[in-house]
Amino acid sequence: MTNTTHFGYKTVNEDEKVKEVAKVFHSVAAKYDVMNDLMSGGLHRLWKTFTIANAGVRPGFKVLDIAGGTGDLAKAFAKQAGPTGEVWLTDINESMLRVGRDRLLNRGLVTPTLLCDAEKLPFPDNYFDRVSVAFGLRNMTHKDVALSEMRRVLKPGGKLLVLEFSKVMEPLQKPYDLYSFSVLPWLGQKIAGDADSYRYLAESIRMHPDQETLKTMMQAAGLERVQYYNLTAGVAALHTGIKL
Repeated sequence: MTNTTHFGYKTVNEDEKVKEVAKVFHSVAAKYDVMNDLMSGGLHRLWKTFTIANAGVRPGFKVLDIAGGTGDLAKAFAKQAGPTGEVWLTDINESMLRVGRDRLLNRGLVTPTLLCDAEKLPFPDNYFDRVSVAFGLRNMTHKDVALSEMRRVLKPGGKLLVLEFSKVMEPLQKPYDLYSFSVLPWLGQKIAGDADSYRYLAESIRMHPDQETLKTMMQAAGLERVQYYNLTAGVAALHTGIKL
């Protein structure tokens, strides 16, 4: 029997979800940064800055940025790790990866890029000092498998950082829902010519595990000292964990 999972609010076969998620990001890649700025009022840049600060990347570090998209985190990590470091930009979506690679090259940063699946990372055990994933975990079919893979490739003492949309605080839920399901698809249609992809993104946020559930999942994957920071009243959250 074929296993099923969710694609937004729809129940689909697992293989179908992979294809549908790929379509979404092929569609939005060219306008991804513009839409992020419009959707979040630029807040996504502050959330990423907070994540970068918490990563504490130092010269010589090996860093893996998963679902790295247009390369915001990888760009910062590459500068911090310096010429003795090693920063990998990876994504499962070729269109997104190409945009990220080109952005890094345009800034004079030559760093390895790789098309790969977070659930089957092609790296050896105990290799990276830091692993990050920003706004990518919710699109993964088997989040528990992906988290275990992220832990596997971390060195002992290494840190995983997961930045993701999360559960907003109760007083903001109604206006946030109105914005997500009315304004977001409208913006998607006007700017990217694609309302459906942004409707899916809104739905995928609601289907993603909340802060405490994701903390428990990271602990179940074998990470220690797991904690999270709510950002903008829980619109987003940064989870961190250490491999001991």
